[in-house]
Amino acid sequence: MMNLTEVELPSQEDVRADLRSVFLGAIRVTLESLLEEELRNLLGASRWQRLGGRKGYRNGSYLRSLITSMGHLDISVPRTREHGSANQLLGRYQRRTREIDEAITSAYVNGVSTRKMGEVTEALMGEGVSRSTVSRVTKSLDEKIELLRSAPIEGTIPYLFLDATFLDARWARKVENVAALVAYGVGADGHRRLLGISIGAQESEESWAELLSQLIQRGLSGVKLIIADAHAGLVAAARHHLPEARVQRCVVHLMRNILVKAPWRLRGRLAREVSHLFAAPSIADARKRLEQLKSGLGSQVPEALQCLEDGFLAAIQFFAFPKAHWRRIRSTNGLERLHGEIKRRIKAVGAFPDRASALRLITAVALSVTAIWSDRRYLDLSQMNVEEKNQAA
Repeated sequence: MMNLTEVELPSQEDVRADLRSVFLGAIRVTLESLLEEELRNLLGASRWQRLGGRKGYRNGSYLRSLITSMGHLDISVPRTREHGSANQLLGRYQRRTREIDEAITSAYVNGVSTRKMGEVTEALMGEGVSRSTVSRVTKSLDEKIELLRSAPIEGTIPYLFLDATFLDARWARKVENVAALVAYGVGADGHRRLLGISIGAQESEESWAELLSQLIQRGLSGVKLIIADAHAGLVAAARHHLPEARVQRCVVHLMRNILVKAPWRLRGRLAREVSHLFAAPSIADARKRLEQLKSGLGSQVPEALQCLEDGFLAAIQFFAFPKAHWRRIRSTNGLERLHGEIKRRIKAVGAFPDRASALRLITAVALSVTAIWSDRRYLDLSQMNVEEKNQAA
């Protein structure tokens, strides 16, 4: 009797390899059967079937490589003398299944560089892909970019957030630092929405005006408050295209500008007092706290105090809106994850080969991050409607 201890059990790797071989065989048989059916429809007759109404004759077959989620396959593709081969099922010249292209695109968006993509596909599917292949595959993202650029903006957008990040991209054979301008808003339903992204030569009035003009052409309306940094070009473009909207300076950016003008030993205390100022229960209390700061700590940091006073009026616009909204409309920090993901991918890429590839990746990352926005209401806009009715009465 055989001793069970002498029987060598297969390892997980062996089992996995055997299963993959079985699945690949099943995929091959299924695809070749479907190709035979396609060829039969082209010819109007099956193999060796003699019919008077047949449309042509067979002309052997050829092997075609295909990368699937289970690995590499060589498929026997039948062909005809008159109508070519059966290509409708696989697609002409296509060497990968749609699922593989989608996986490559997803991996690219989530941080895998075009250089390393070959290593990933080699490990997962047994065959690598080139950097040029990845670039061709990811151009499918252009459809999403165009959809974002052209989709109508339905309903009003009471709160409009504008922000920019910077990246290196090749332009006219030279790497330049360009600006990625991002616009997102809160609609009347209280949900956040990504509205538009563009790449400008720099963050200027012209680049912001171009983006705002596109948004207005697509239906942007009802903007009551624009939340942004104190960039002069942005403010000028906003005043020109949305003159009825207030412009709220991001208090977090203002605080950073204030703190760099104070010595290290006082920054912690100054940050608490400035934060306390913007957390006031009313605009009157905010002004009182400013006066207290001026007579106290402010006298020790005159440059920081001057920076606060210069930006104070632009940073207290949020007080004119429902109190429940204040924390989220006084800064652009509600989208830290979006900006963090964009910057992480920019860092991984380095310099983009051109502005089109930069726009493609940033838009894809933004769409991926903001996909969850529709799941939860960001603000209750019914409170704004109640206040407007009370003011009208």
